[in-house]
Amino acid sequence: MFFLSPTYLLFMIPAFLLMSLASWYVNSAYKKWSQVAAQSRLTGTQAAQRLISTGGMYGVQIAGTPGNLTDHYDPRNKTLYLSQGVANSPSVAAVAIAAHELGHAMQDAEDYFPMRVRAALVPMVNIGSNLGWILILIGLFLRLTNLAWLGVLVFAGGAVFALATLPVEFNASARAKDLLYRTGIIQSETEVRGVNQVLNAAALTYVAGLLTAILQLLYYVSLVMGMGGRRR
Repeated sequence: MFFLSPTYLLFMIPAFLLMSLASWYVNSAYKKWSQVAAQSRLTGTQAAQRLISTGGMYGVQIAGTPGNLTDHYDPRNKTLYLSQGVANSPSVAAVAIAAHELGHAMQDAEDYFPMRVRAALVPMVNIGSNLGWILILIGLFLRLTNLAWLGVLVFAGGAVFALATLPVEFNASARAKDLLYRTGIIQSETEVRGVNQVLNAAALTYVAGLLTAILQLLYYVSLVMGMGGRRR
């Protein structure tokens, strides 16, 4: 298979390393700061409740979700889902993650434009992630250059989505830091450093995701360009 070719490894080994490094960093930061209690002694759920009350976002609900670091906000039902390790822990990491997800709730309430763009891209990405590489494969095997390029174009939706995700996530983290500082949930310099490390580590995973999507896209581009060269 050409997916195991040296060219594929040339593009994807750096991507795998980036994703592995980002995963290690976020887990390391979470593990470190989940063991440091916030001076406020608020759990992730309690911090979220205080921030919802302070911000007047009474339509936002809080619910549990299974898994580790599976916390997310669902704009469809206005619900903040917190994993057990975040919901029940009074740690710096827990309040940072809860506040970050609440940052997404604030974006939703304000109809934040980058969030709307990302949401609009979801159907295209769901289709493109499966259809794109199929069109590329068919185009390569049947020597149909135009079809292969169409597959590349469809597959590129994943990279566009990853790019659109960055401002949404960075903005949510900035909101989280501001909320935590203004409400006094985070007070000391040590806590500030912990919040920054946890949220910056999480942001790195999205940067790594974008770079991975770009490298994979470039690999497919190189295949199609090589096919065109062989035909000449």
